[in-house]
Amino acid sequence: MSKQQNTADDIRNAVRENYAAVARTNSGCLPSEGDSGCCGTGVSRSESRSLGVGYSETEMAAVPEDSNMGLGCGNPTAIAGLKVGQTVVDLGSGGGFDCFLAARQVGPSGRVIGVDMTPDMIDKARRNADKVEADNVEFRLGEIEHLPVADNSVDVIISNCVINLSPDKAAVYRDAFRVLRSGGRLVISDVVARVQPPEELANDLRMISGCVGGAATVAEITGWLEAEGYGDISVSFKEEVAEAIDTWVPGRKLSDYVGSATIEAGKP
Repeated sequence: MSKQQNTADDIRNAVRENYAAVARTNSGCLPSEGDSGCCGTGVSRSESRSLGVGYSETEMAAVPEDSNMGLGCGNPTAIAGLKVGQTVVDLGSGGGFDCFLAARQVGPSGRVIGVDMTPDMIDKARRNADKVEADNVEFRLGEIEHLPVADNSVDVIISNCVINLSPDKAAVYRDAFRVLRSGGRLVISDVVARVQPPEELANDLRMISGCVGGAATVAEITGWLEAEGYGDISVSFKEEVAEAIDTWVPGRKLSDYVGSATIEAGKP
């Protein structure tokens, strides 16, 4: 008999609780049950994982140390082509790692807004911003399905290993379209399903919170983007990250099921 499916609230609460623990301790998504999923376990592990998904030592040295918790599956700021003066929103901004990298690229005349639904993460990110006096960065508490951002006000939306955590991914892309200006772009790094995830992964709250169980397929993502009216849609796997993904859960070859992918699309 199949296990009862998780509700949207079940998923949202599990994700919030696990990432609150990360923010408070830097000890991983699942501190009571060991390291699992796209989470780090301390500074050295965070740095190792970040190197494995495409960040450089120079980038890691340029931001507050406490902002990098090894939570990513790619490096969206490296491919976003950000320009001075642009407004950028980071979906699921965590400790602010990608926000601080983006802020360096858009300069004092630009603006970066990090959005996260976990109060502990927002508190951590704001403390990090104070450390480096990042006046062009702000952090807002909110859900990525309902962004606390004005219509048609954003040039680029970035995100790193977060949309897979949402129980309503179509709503994420819908609200992103709302806040983007005409000509604005999505540049997303996320975990994407290579095949439909088996039930043991898809319905396991630990695997969902670990960035694996909730991954959508390329076809699903493309369909959501097309339905909202995005153009220039591209979803491509970063095969060089497969080895890193296989370290997330010891003894399981997760790269058979999911991969790190870059998702790009534009608002006409």
